[in-house]
Amino acid sequence: MQGAVLAVLALVGTLALAFVDRIREADAPAATVSVEADAGLLVGIARVTDGDSLRLGEERIRLHGIDAPEARQECRRADGAAWACGEVAGSRLAALADGREVACRTIERDRFGRVVARCAVDGVDLGATLVEEGLAFAYRSFSLDYVAHEERARAARRGIFDGDNMAPWDWRRAQRQR
Repeated sequence: MQGAVLAVLALVGTLALAFVDRIREADAPAATVSVEADAGLLVGIARVTDGDSLRLGEERIRLHGIDAPEARQECRRADGAAWACGEVAGSRLAALADGREVACRTIERDRFGRVVARCAVDGVDLGATLVEEGLAFAYRSFSLDYVAHEERARAARRGIFDGDNMAPWDWRRAQRQR
């Protein structure tokens, strides 16, 4: 009987410590980013900047393997109706990640000094979600990780794949040539 009581007390103590740790985490400033010892895992509260980028604290993060329409980019549906695909992509990423704890596994740094990473919220890959929902292209120049997701979105004519829309990399090039 005493052994059972001690086991229950130990369990209650462990749960109390875990609860205190959760309260400390909740009270932590939103800009806190932890860099785990296992090389390249960034964890923090996200602030979304556009359809394929976010910040964890002061660290700028570009989602690996995808390219979402630019904020000012407009797309057309198959029926010709215009829609603000860049704004929608940014809003969707914000709905998935803004103000939430995001875990990002660093792949590399790009030429702009941003961390390029695979990021997830509660284990859900943000890049995969955006491509599967038709709000980003698989960025084949850098990765083939999301090609199957894009193919499914194209087959279902979701989002940017419901019409003949310009890829963001082509849209940026066209804007520079203006």
